[in-house]
Formats: sequence, structure tokens, C-alpha cells
Amino acid sequence: MSSSKLNLLYAGLLIATAATFGSLYFSEILNFAPCLLCWYQRLMMYPLVVIFAIGIILKEKKLHYYALPFSILGILIATYHNLIYYKVLPEEASACNLQIPCGTVQLQLFGFITIPLLSLISFTAITALMVIFRRIK
Repeated sequence: MSSSKLNLLYAGLLIATAATFGSLYFSEILNFAPCLLCWYQRLMMYPLVVIFAIGIILKEKKLHYYALPFSILGILIATYHNLIYYKVLPEEASACNLQIPCGTVQLQLFGFITIPLLSLISFTAITALMVIFRRIK
């Protein structure tokens, strides 16, 4: 495997690990209760850490086949979550309950960076890395 492909895997591992530890920091240290859509996004992100780590160790040339389904589903869930969060879709359109609504503002960095937006950025970056990984010979 070329060094450029391996670097893409390391970048994917870094993003997935940062997103995983970030979500755990928000819930376990800052005590932000994750909504149902947050849990679904975690379900798509956490396995990516293991997938990338094993892919790096084994120098897996077809890792994109394993990572892309998780990252693309993560993009879809995160997009839906952002649409609810930014009130493009009504809160009633979500599967979240009243105790932990999906539109609750728990964090805003620089006035616009939210937890759902961080998730969407992470999944999009991983998907872009895997598309590039797939195209490099």
C-alpha cells in the first residue's frame, strides 16, 4: 500500500477517534445527555475507529468497502439531525422524546458550531477521505 493511502487511513483514524472521544467527553464529563439521533450517530462513528485501526495494521487495500457504509449512513443521520436542530424540520418529525429533544442547544462554539454540526463534518471528512482512498491506485 502506498504511503499516501496509508496517510488517508491515519487521517480517518484520527477523525474517528477524535469524534468518539469528543462524544464521550460531552456526555460523560460535561453531562450532556445524548438524544436518540446522537446515539445513532455514535453507532455509526464508534466502529470506524476499529475499522481504521485494523485497516492500518493489515494495510487493507479495500478498507473503503467497510468504512463508507458507516460514514454515509452517518452523514444521512447527521444531516437529518441538523435539519431538526436548525428548525428546518419540525421537532415532531424526529424520533426523539420529550425528555431529551433532538433540537436542544447544548453547545455553540463561535456562535454556530454545534454538536450535530461537528458530527456532520466528521462523517463528511471521513467519506471524502475514503472516496480519495478508493481513487488512488
